Amino acid sequence: MTRIQDIIRKSNVAVVTGGASGIGLAAAKHFARAGMSVAIADLGGDRLAEAAKELKSISGEEHVLAVETDVAQKDSLEALERTVIQRFGRVHILMNNAGIGPETSIFSAQADWDSIFGVNLLGVINGTRTFGQHMLAHGEPGLIINTGSKQGITTPPGNPAYNVSKAGVKVFTEALEHELRNTEGSKISAHLLIPGFVFTGLTKGDRAEKPTAAWTPEQTVDFMIESLERGDFYILCPDNDVARPVDERRMAWAMGDIIENRPPLSRWHKDYADKFKAYLERKE
Repeated sequence: MTRIQDIIRKSNVAVVTGGASGIGLAAAKHFARAGMSVAIADLGGDRLAEAAKELKSISGEEHVLAVETDVAQKDSLEALERTVIQRFGRVHILMNNAGIGPETSIFSAQADWDSIFGVNLLGVINGTRTFGQHMLAHGEPGLIINTGSKQGITTPPGNPAYNVSKAGVKVFTEALEHELRNTEGSKISAHLLIPGFVFTGLTKGDRAEKPTAAWTPEQTVDFMIESLERGDFYILCPDNDVARPVDERRMAWAMGDIIENRPPLSRWHKDYADKFKAYLERKE
């Protein structure tokens, strides 16, 4: 198995979408501190320029590239790859992290559904398909890290477009890892980052200060790196409110809806509320 130290190291190259803030910027800073050249992609020129400035203060101007990119558009991702290859030669880490989360309902505006699917799901799929073949071809060890969500596994009520997009990221990344490990000569592995409650621009709402329950983006990236060092595929992050055993029970209950033929989303069904509570509190 490839050691993570053979990938996150000086002279290698990382590309991070959604890299101007939150988890993406925290990851980009980690890669920069390890000596990697880093390309960040995002929308919002001022925000992107400020993030690039922070990265350059870590590793120097020659090792940082910031490219305004709309990950919902395949041609924008293809232009990003051409720019990165021209500047740095090859890519060793691709972190498909860009995400949005406007509130939706089943019958909310088509534009909201299209934008969430375009960024959260197609951004991951097309990012992988754009960069992945060249990553395989150069023959050096590498990683593709896709940012999912617990909401793509337990699919709670509310914001169905977001849940469906993140469920798609999970399924796509599982299929990707299966294909990579069965590709002769492949030294690329895929990993699914599943953050907990993280205080970012996507989650903070009107709050100016981090809630006690939330992790920082830096804590999330530290946990991601520890998980990658173990070779984990599913990087299931806790936070200051929800420990891993609780996440595991919630996920197992969600799968149990199918196995036990319960109503969908029975965890939130009035006839199953007490049963779920007892299940969650059960000691084994």
